[in-house]
Amino acid sequence: MSRTFTKTGRPAGQNVRGEAAGLRWLAEAEPAGGARVARVIAVDEDRLELEFIEQAPPSARAARAFGTALARTHAAGAPWWGCPPAGWQGPDWVGNSRTPLIGDQRNAPRTWGEFYAEHRIMEFARRLHQAGVVNADEYRVFTRLADRLASGELNAPQPALVQEAGHEVARCHGDMWSGNVLYDGTGKGATLIDPMAHGGHAETDLGTLSVFGFPHLEDVYAGYDEASALADGWRERIELHQLGIVIMHADLFGGSYTGAALRLARRYL
Repeated sequence: MSRTFTKTGRPAGQNVRGEAAGLRWLAEAEPAGGARVARVIAVDEDRLELEFIEQAPPSARAARAFGTALARTHAAGAPWWGCPPAGWQGPDWVGNSRTPLIGDQRNAPRTWGEFYAEHRIMEFARRLHQAGVVNADEYRVFTRLADRLASGELNAPQPALVQEAGHEVARCHGDMWSGNVLYDGTGKGATLIDPMAHGGHAETDLGTLSVFGFPHLEDVYAGYDEASALADGWRERIELHQLGIVIMHADLFGGSYTGAALRLARRYL
């Protein structure tokens, strides 16, 4: 029998059925060249068994291959902003952070800016303010940015393949930091694990991947852009897309993340 990896128990915020749904939803794009996703072997209320991913040394070639594959995953699309993956079971939030999902399309935001403002920035800004972590002036930094986002002023087109497939919303991993992208020595370069899968903007996954550093990141970007041209100004938006995960970490862990979130927000005022 092949080696597997099993998550057990029911820690706070852990929804293994929901995680399995996210992995399977992302994996639907694989036949069309999408990124490789860890296989779900078995899942029940308390246990998720996955294939074990044998890691390989990072390389520029693998990074470019992964960028190309990720572009095709995003192009599989999603039905609305903030939607959960198909087959989702559980509450309308994910993980210990209780990051919101929009379970009912009737409640979906009309634009990315509205979605990102309310469900990725203000959700956590309100928590920080209520906990006394940020003061009134600092809270206003986030509300001012949220107003700009909701107005559509900071909206940008999806990458080319998402648009060509006829989708407004991309199929996103949602927690794409370096620990959740494993170089694996395969033709697609890397395997995705531990998603917070949802409908979002493709640039958010790319921005998140840069928060804690990733080997050969520029090659990931190059492979992606070659396969699915990114909209003009995408590099100037990287830090805007970083903000969602940074402010989430400020809520979970405090410390320097709070100041980092404020610095990122001020950049776009």
